[in-house]
Amino acid sequence: MSLPDTEFDPDDNFAFLGDGRAEAEDDPEAEIEAVVWQWLLLVNPGDEEAAGQQFRDWQETVASHDDLDAVRDALLAATDWRASFRIAEDDRVALVEALVELAARFRVDIDWDLEDPTDARALADVPPSALLGLAHDQLRVAGYTLWTWETGDDTFAGAIAARDDDDGMRAIGHALGLELRPGA
Repeated sequence: MSLPDTEFDPDDNFAFLGDGRAEAEDDPEAEIEAVVWQWLLLVNPGDEEAAGQQFRDWQETVASHDDLDAVRDALLAATDWRASFRIAEDDRVALVEALVELAARFRVDIDWDLEDPTDARALADVPPSALLGLAHDQLRVAGYTLWTWETGDDTFAGAIAARDDDDGMRAIGHALGLELRPGA
């Protein structure tokens, strides 16, 4: 699948098919690609170029459209530190750095209420959930939502999307097998 040349509605998973929606319903590969594309539009709000590059990266690495785990793993690899993050849950410095980098894409500066938010000793007593909550609250004020999901191991994973797209994130996340929850 190549990227379409038209405007996209993140709430319309099959907009790129024009009036050939039945074509997607008969083609599971097209359905998965449409869901992946919608996810990328949501986690790259206002940056269709970045979404397109990540889609091409995903296409190059996805092993099988039939295996949802492979689809999701390739998608998260294509967006890691560009539109999503996955870091060890005990690495608070990496969590702060990932959130700072992703929030900067939207011109949001997170106030960590610390002299040096990258000082491992200063962060040692701060639970990662508190860091996620602080970032979530400040992103919400700026019009964005920090989303996290279970990874099945000792890591945190998440992404940021426009607050207006909360319902779309839940729907697309569910289609990808991600149990999304706000980072608060």
